[in-house]
Amino acid sequence: MAVYTEVTDDDLAAFMAAYDIGDVVSFKGIAEGVENSNYLLVTTRARFILTLYEKRVERGDLPFFLGLMEHLAGRGIECPLPVRGRDGEALRMLCGRPAALVTFLDGVSVRRPTARHCAALGQALAELHAAAEGFPIRRPNALSVAGWRPLAEAARGRSDAVLDGLDAEISAELDHLEAAFARLDLPGGVIHADLFPNNVLFLGERLSGLIDFYFACDDAFAYDVAICLNAWCFEPDLSFNVTKGRALLAAYHAARPLSGPEVDALPTLARGAAIRFLLTRLVDWLDTPPGALVKKLDPLEYLKKLRFHQQAGSAEAFGWRP
Repeated sequence: MAVYTEVTDDDLAAFMAAYDIGDVVSFKGIAEGVENSNYLLVTTRARFILTLYEKRVERGDLPFFLGLMEHLAGRGIECPLPVRGRDGEALRMLCGRPAALVTFLDGVSVRRPTARHCAALGQALAELHAAAEGFPIRRPNALSVAGWRPLAEAARGRSDAVLDGLDAEISAELDHLEAAFARLDLPGGVIHADLFPNNVLFLGERLSGLIDFYFACDDAFAYDVAICLNAWCFEPDLSFNVTKGRALLAAYHAARPLSGPEVDALPTLARGAAIRFLLTRLVDWLDTPPGALVKKLDPLEYLKKLRFHQQAGSAEAFGWRP
């Protein structure tokens, strides 16, 4: 979450006229994440998140994102529910941007996940994959292997200013991954694709909600698992915590058993997930406009994670136990 577009009092009043959700009590920007402009809206009836869609989010994808949240909520997944106006529409325009309101979920994201948090996340991820079955809209993953080379090209010539030799290291890794991903044939469906700790809410050690579905897409289920291994199981010094990895994998496997090919592919998928976030963070690091209310994320964190995965000979490096 972040703020790129400022919403004035008059803009907000005109937007709110389409809804029957009470009077505005407070309205403030949220300076987390990098993709959209987000505000916490409190009315006399409830709390909501107002999102203005920017940057990589295509307007044509919004029915997928909003419809998916409604589908998942209807199947028992704790996630934001889009709020429809008096006209029955959930998507409208605000300040020249597509915008939507969603319900606010109680809970806090954890900064230092424990193995118990990782286990809860693993179970929730498997339940999400199962609950999404039957969702009728398809959305290919634009940030999978076919999308990585264009991102690298967008940063080419500037990457070495972040770290000397980074251009060449990224190019060599893409050569390897493009060949390796071409050989994969794994079960898939709708995945979250961005389930970082700041997109998972807890009340104590109980997982209370999954948020920010704006990278959701169709891809391999195990790729979503690999994203979570990257996001949840490294310590602040970027060493991999095998206990956390084992807890995440075991809980996921208990709810949705991983096949042998999925397990075998985990090192490759983890490398792919690491290069994906390295590249998007790198482009954002280089292109974020000055003065934007946004927290820039360090791309080199994912270079270090990538180097760990390059040395992983099997899923056992992540804590997997048959």
